[in-house]
Amino acid sequence: MRRRLALALLGAPVLQACGGYALVGKGVNLDPSIKRIGVPLFKDASGKAGLDQKITEKVIEELLKRGHFDVVPDATGVDALVEGSIVNYTSQPVGFATETGTAASSQASRYAIVLVARVRYSKTGVAQPIWQSDGFTQREEYDVGEDPSSYFDQEELAIDRLALAFARNIVAGMLEAF
Repeated sequence: MRRRLALALLGAPVLQACGGYALVGKGVNLDPSIKRIGVPLFKDASGKAGLDQKITEKVIEELLKRGHFDVVPDATGVDALVEGSIVNYTSQPVGFATETGTAASSQASRYAIVLVARVRYSKTGVAQPIWQSDGFTQREEYDVGEDPSSYFDQEELAIDRLALAFARNIVAGMLEAF
């Protein structure tokens, strides 16, 4: 028993020395003069119907969760702007199921969707952006399942997850001191 206690006491300083493990960039980088942020509808060059609205909506929701400012879907009467442009959206098979029978065939069973966007966060009237990414990429995967008619439902659910992750990562990049 004493031996265990001695080992525990000797190990305590080692554990304290390892206390340097922490998430870098957990501070918030907020300009106190920014009280109202505008997030106009993202431009969409991908051609994926409704993607611009979903992405814009999730970015606005994520900014509102931060609670430090008002967020509006306009570019006027604001202290800062988040301007986005969806550059590309792709959906491609990444997993295949092989059917056996008279003639073996492969069918896509898992897809990956990838969104690439250009995002700029800037203070109104200032040329230099606060934060910017010209090729911000977000990826999500989904399984098709046995029923081919559920393909589009699964893709839409994956797009919802992709939009949420995209918004969280964009807002973190904009506001946190990385």
